[in-house]
Amino acid sequence: MKVIAINGSPREKGNTWFALNTVGEALIKEGINFEIIHIGNQAIRGCIACKKCKENKDNTCSIRTDKLNDYLPVIREADGIVLGSPVFYSGIAGTMKCFLDRLFYVSGSNGNWMRHKVGASVVAVRRSGGSATWSSLNYFLTLYEMTIATSNYWNIIHGAQEGEAEQDTEGVQIMQVLGANMAWLLKSRQNNLATAPPPLPNGKLFLNFVR
Repeated sequence: MKVIAINGSPREKGNTWFALNTVGEALIKEGINFEIIHIGNQAIRGCIACKKCKENKDNTCSIRTDKLNDYLPVIREADGIVLGSPVFYSGIAGTMKCFLDRLFYVSGSNGNWMRHKVGASVVAVRRSGGSATWSSLNYFLTLYEMTIATSNYWNIIHGAQEGEAEQDTEGVQIMQVLGANMAWLLKSRQNNLATAPPPLPNGKLFLNFVR
């Protein structure tokens, strides 16, 4: 089994990375492969609503000017996904939001291959906006029928400068517990597939209130 973490921070080895890596150490301890993809320092544009991914059904995005399409096969094959973002103006970092908008739309337009993966979100914050950002990340997981791993508190770690998150002892424990719980969910899912197959997907119903 493998978990892919997406680091949406501009800093490659900042506090968001530390939070993700702490989750990863707990997963590796349980025999689960773990990899961090760093996208927060890249130029990734937002979705242009062309709907070509839905039309072509080829599991790719029509935008070819960045590396999103390189990451899609790796994420698609993963058993679990961890989303990590710093807090920018009480919200998801801009590059991360652009990446997630396109990633999840491509998935949803091609059979929803995020469905029933084990997912989690983590946030690094200096002071305020952590819970708002964490909730925003979780919107992606819940909309696409993912199984969400939890910890013993909200998955938020505190620190401003690189390395400060290590001093947040409660935050460190939160990430460790999250990793252990995620490993248990992944193993439970794998062990139970034969005896408890997942429910069949339903065709999504859409209702627009303005016609």
